[in-house]
Order: sequence, then structure tokens, then C-alpha cells
Amino acid sequence: MSWLPDDFVHPVLVPLPGGGHHLRPIREADTPLDYPAVMGSRERLWTIYGPAWGWPAATMTFEADRADLLRHEKEIAAHQSFNYALFDSAETALLGCVYIDPPERVGADGDISWWVVDDLVGSKIEQALDALVPQWIATDWPFEQPRFIGREISWPDFLALPEHPAA
Repeated sequence: MSWLPDDFVHPVLVPLPGGGHHLRPIREADTPLDYPAVMGSRERLWTIYGPAWGWPAATMTFEADRADLLRHEKEIAAHQSFNYALFDSAETALLGCVYIDPPERVGADGDISWWVVDDLVGSKIEQALDALVPQWIATDWPFEQPRFIGREISWPDFLALPEHPAA
């Protein structure tokens, strides 16, 4: 059984309230914007995602990021997992990401997490994203028990849960 209904169509453009920013599925072609965003916030991102995903490594190269984004693009097309990038309206800056994944641990039918670049921590844009994501997931995604990692459950508590049998 798939983690999403066979007829599910994922959103392709999600505006943030207040205008000026939106989410869309990330693509390999976004590497020139993604790499500086990730590496510019790498130390903080490592404290969030490092223990669970080993990402982003201090030694991550532009080419490794490109390969990672190509993998994400293929996973999105296959509905295996989703990475939405946060962009300004002109898509001249990648400002963060939202991950929507099949559950790795028991107790949920979807695992969701997100981040913004260091410069936006505590900003109105981050606050808009924080407000949008749970509402967007409830409205546009077919989950009955979404889990918001790093929000409703801490990463250490998430990692302490038993693995999901399908993971």
C-alpha cells in the first residue's frame, strides 16, 4: 500500500500569506540557489537535521547538492517524498525548504519538517511559513495523522520512537 492515494495530485505552487514568497517542488536546476542557502545556514541546519539525516555535511560540494536535488526531483515525480523550496516571488533566492515524507517512525502517516535560512529566523516570513505549513498540510494533503517534527515533537523524541514497519 502506498503512503499516498494513487489519485493524489501534489500542489505545484503554494503562496505564502502576505505575498512575495511561495513554495514549489524543488528541482535539480535550483542548485545554484539551494547550495548557498544550505551552506550559509549549515551549522544551524546540522543541529536540526544532522542527527537524523546526516545533513548537511560540512564537506557537501555543489555537485553533491546537485545530485541530492536530482534525487528529490525524481522522488517528487514518483510521489515517494516531497521537498518544497521557499522562494521570493522572482525566484532569485531560495530561503528554506519544507519536507513531506512517508513516516520513518510509528505514530503518523506523514512526517513534515521545515527550515528557513539563518537571515530569516524570527522574521515575518518564517512566522508566515510556520502558520502556513500545518494549515496547508491539513487542507491539501491526505494525512490523518501528520507529524510536525521539530514543532509538535522534538527531533530527539522523534528519533526515540520505534521505526515504522514500512520504513
